[in-house]
Amino acid sequence: MNVEKFIQRAEALHKRLADLYQTANVLPWIPADLLPQAFKELYNTSKIVQLAAEELYQQNEELLQTRDWLEAERQRYQELFELAPDGYLVTNTEGIIQEANLTAAKLLNVSKHFLVGKPMINFVLLEERQQIRNELVQLSQSDRVQELLVRLQQHYGEFFDAALTVAVVRNHQGKAISLRWIVRNITDRQQLKSVTIKNDNDLFNTRPIHKHSKGETIPLNPLVIWYVCQGLVKLSTYSETGEELLIGLATAGMVFGSSLTSLNIYQATALSDVELVSIYASEIAASPNLSHTLLPKINQRLQQTESFLVICGKRRVQERLQHLLQLLKREVGETVPEGTRLSVRFTHEDIASACCTTRVTITRLMGKLQEQGVISFDLKKHIILKDFD
Repeated sequence: MNVEKFIQRAEALHKRLADLYQTANVLPWIPADLLPQAFKELYNTSKIVQLAAEELYQQNEELLQTRDWLEAERQRYQELFELAPDGYLVTNTEGIIQEANLTAAKLLNVSKHFLVGKPMINFVLLEERQQIRNELVQLSQSDRVQELLVRLQQHYGEFFDAALTVAVVRNHQGKAISLRWIVRNITDRQQLKSVTIKNDNDLFNTRPIHKHSKGETIPLNPLVIWYVCQGLVKLSTYSETGEELLIGLATAGMVFGSSLTSLNIYQATALSDVELVSIYASEIAASPNLSHTLLPKINQRLQQTESFLVICGKRRVQERLQHLLQLLKREVGETVPEGTRLSVRFTHEDIASACCTTRVTITRLMGKLQEQGVISFDLKKHIILKDFD
């Protein structure tokens, strides 16, 4: 029953009750305090129903107007989605495509109808698919907008370099329900970009900044080298016994990436809040200026790795600790009135992994150095080295 019929029937009921009420008042054999009172109550109730029906009608009219407005807005945003200059995809959390616009279909050389229901991973190079799967798992656990640089293959077509910007959509309970993707073909940008780099700022002035919080694992892509704008990144691997081994520290102005190592297990962790920019490998190959700028930074990382190898080669743990503190003093030390303060807080576990020993041993040795007055700690538990050479 629609609202208009409900109102008509309510009015008819109200009229019949009014007639019965008038008739009951003139019949002599009906007690004056019985039937008329009942009709009076029914009459008043019908008036309430009639008022409620009128209010419901008004609300229904407003809902119809709102529905029409929402439909117009939906249509407008659908047109924006379809005609956007960048490719847009909506997938579930496993990467199965649910929606695609015309630009995305053109980029991947398929029809929109064919795209729906297909895994996004199908268009990624085989050697990069595991990396993307790992990224999807991390995305579902984070609220950050992530940019991925990958090589995609068109359906029965060519490969192209792509920048994928991915955001997570969550329901009211905070559960990830879908992913929204922006797909850009950056092949031309990578091939034609060959600018003169006067200083490090030219590396990231026009690039998006990727921010990672302290303790967060930084995703690694074999096609990308990360440049550290701010903060400190711990580079580590794992031994056969499952122990973490510190193999490098990337400070501001340094670079790192999985393509710079032959280790099967290579992990980058933010030791502080960090800001990074990504440099695509094809850019370095296409730009002699960029290669010339990055070569000293890659050499710097190599020299630092050698320093960590020298530390691991010391027979006595005490010597390893001493050489590590000297290295940290040189890499992240800053002068303060009390001596040299390490700008990043290192835990005993971090130091133990670099010295190839246990946390208990490092705690004991650090305690001795503190008793000797060689080291101290500030209020934030940062190590301060006093006359430490």
